[in-house]
Amino acid sequence: MKTQEEFILVSAPTLAGKSFIRMLQMKRIPFAAITNNESEKKQLEKLGVNHILMVDTTVKTWEIPDLEIGKVFMFEHSLTLCCRYIQICRAWTSKPIYVITQSGNARMIYKGIGANYVIHSRSEYLSFLLE
Repeated sequence: MKTQEEFILVSAPTLAGKSFIRMLQMKRIPFAAITNNESEKKQLEKLGVNHILMVDTTVKTWEIPDLEIGKVFMFEHSLTLCCRYIQICRAWTSKPIYVITQSGNARMIYKGIGANYVIHSRSEYLSFLLE
């Protein structure tokens, strides 16, 4: 029985997130993006993202996607939305969830709700995340 290919999941509302998506595309690493709005979905489509998971962040339960979700990379734009995405994605994978943030105040909040790593960076070049 062939196991399904594992996809990296990315929330990419920031320049660093979009740069990370381009890096995944260049390296031909299978990935999907998560969003909760049409505007961001259109931006992701323009970037050439093939797998986009639309979620309703106002509900308490979420459908498990058809894709096998592996590592998750959340590029923080909003504390509230990032927290909600962590809650959603933690139910989808047992692999690490990384939050990449420019602020220093949310580390314990993110860790408390399920993020494994909180990385503080002002750079949009984060190739080390894939090593």
